[in-house]
Amino acid sequence: MADAGAGPDRPGSPAGTPAVPGDARRLCAADELAEGGVGVRFTVAIGGREIGAFAVRYEGAVHGYLNQCAHVPMELDWQEGHFFESSGLYLMCATHGAIYAPDSGLCVGGPCRGASLAKLRVEERDGAVYWIPESPYDDPPAPSSSPSPPPVP
Repeated sequence: MADAGAGPDRPGSPAGTPAVPGDARRLCAADELAEGGVGVRFTVAIGGREIGAFAVRYEGAVHGYLNQCAHVPMELDWQEGHFFESSGLYLMCATHGAIYAPDSGLCVGGPCRGASLAKLRVEERDGAVYWIPESPYDDPPAPSSSPSPPPVP
């Protein structure tokens, strides 16, 4: 991780509260995640490969998962950021209809009943939602800022 200090994406915490870990990545403002509503997508890396992930709010708490169905590793959302089915009570795979408990990631209905989504550590602090990388998931490298070579005439 390049910058582990405080900054716009990694602020410190007021005295008396645990600090946000230095490798935490700010995902969004806490009020951007509505109960049973649209989630926020982000990317994690595993073994040098980037994989989609998401965070949602359910029963007042924030939960994060890899954006991969436990049945077949396809993204869950039916429209970008839309992970909940119409009642807002379950996460649903748009491809196979698998239904997941939002607080545990456990598949409670569909082709992968009993399997679970891969849970990620997310925390809500200081009015923001953070992803805290834990093995085997890493923060993907920042895109290269080197200029492209000029076109060959």
